[in-house]
Amino acid sequence: MEGGISNGRSSSQSRRNWAKWVLIFAAAYNLVSGAWVVLSPLSAFHLANMPKPRYPEIWQCVGMIVGVYGVGYAVAAYDPIRHWPIVLVGLLGKVLGPIGFVDAAMRGALPWKMGWTIITNDLIWWIPFGLILYRAWRGECWVDKPVTVTNRSQDALTSSRT
Repeated sequence: MEGGISNGRSSSQSRRNWAKWVLIFAAAYNLVSGAWVVLSPLSAFHLANMPKPRYPEIWQCVGMIVGVYGVGYAVAAYDPIRHWPIVLVGLLGKVLGPIGFVDAAMRGALPWKMGWTIITNDLIWWIPFGLILYRAWRGECWVDKPVTVTNRSQDALTSSRT
């Protein structure tokens, strides 16, 4: 690069790496927090000074679901554009979860102090997931794969034009 230092990466590689690392971090976060809930389902209630739930197994199922999201994010990190539906499902959960929390808190079913979890579990992911989905909608390809045009596909293109 003239007049500057080049790291040898194109701008599409930088974008791909950014999305990849966001999804890897989301995968790790979900796997760790999901495992924590499965292995110690009452600990969050103790930390918040809340009464323990009558059926902690339901909370453990939530932890399992969170962990499964983590597996999905790890898969999506390989190719964020190709696996955009995983990112979409994740974003939907991260939008609908806070809506459900606000509803429960307004009804008095959950204390407002539990809202701090919404920041790390949901809100911080809205912009990066949204950007990944926007780029998928625009049809950007972040995977560096050569495109090969064979004689057969070239003939099909030619015949479709005539």
